[in-house]
Amino acid sequence: MTLQRQQTDWLTSLQSLLTTVVIAIFVITFVVQAFQIPSESMENTLLIGDYLLVNKLRYGGGGIWDRVMPYRPVKRGDIIVFHYPVNPSQHFVKRVVGVPGDRIRMSKTILYVNGVAQTEPYVRHISPVHDTFRDDFPRLSTPVPDVTSKWWIQMHKLVEDGELIVPEGSYFALGDNRDESLDSRYWGFVPRENIIGTPWVIYWSLKNAAEETPGAASPSDKLFHFAYAVTHLFQITRWDRTFRLVH
Repeated sequence: MTLQRQQTDWLTSLQSLLTTVVIAIFVITFVVQAFQIPSESMENTLLIGDYLLVNKLRYGGGGIWDRVMPYRPVKRGDIIVFHYPVNPSQHFVKRVVGVPGDRIRMSKTILYVNGVAQTEPYVRHISPVHDTFRDDFPRLSTPVPDVTSKWWIQMHKLVEDGELIVPEGSYFALGDNRDESLDSRYWGFVPRENIIGTPWVIYWSLKNAAEETPGAASPSDKLFHFAYAVTHLFQITRWDRTFRLVH
């Protein structure tokens, strides 16, 4: 093989590599992004250990591309991934229950939107204890420790006749596991600009290795649980959830 041929092959390989990298960066930046579910707030729709691909093109970005791409507005019932308004470096996943202009209230765990009781087959209630703020919302009589102070002040300005009015450019989001979810009831609305996209597919799902080995090691023995996960990868994979579409 001549030196010129070697140089040509090398340049071709480099060009292919760079093209692949550019496409990968484009996809990760604009099309899909991977996330892991860290909490139980969306059970049983999403479980701890679910690995998701998030569709970042679903809602568009408010620019010129919104006119030519098949984007659509955020709707009630959509599951969204977004920057946590209190700490934007964190990512939350919740379900939208109120869009701009909606009037929201909850009574004895039942959600009412614009005066109509909602049918929510995905909602989970596991706590036998009735929480007057969590299950009957909004309540303005007594401050609640888990509610952020800024939201407590803002809420008073947006409640009318016992209903919370969702302002323009904002969304009210709740976890499906209503008894174990830190959501809009506690910190307020999700601004439109905070929304990243919507979960598309669970591409992998793992059981908690620590729960699979009770008593085998102390909870702090992360190395042990990591080794268990690696050696029992097939057993702890939730195969029935792998490649499941999220809705």
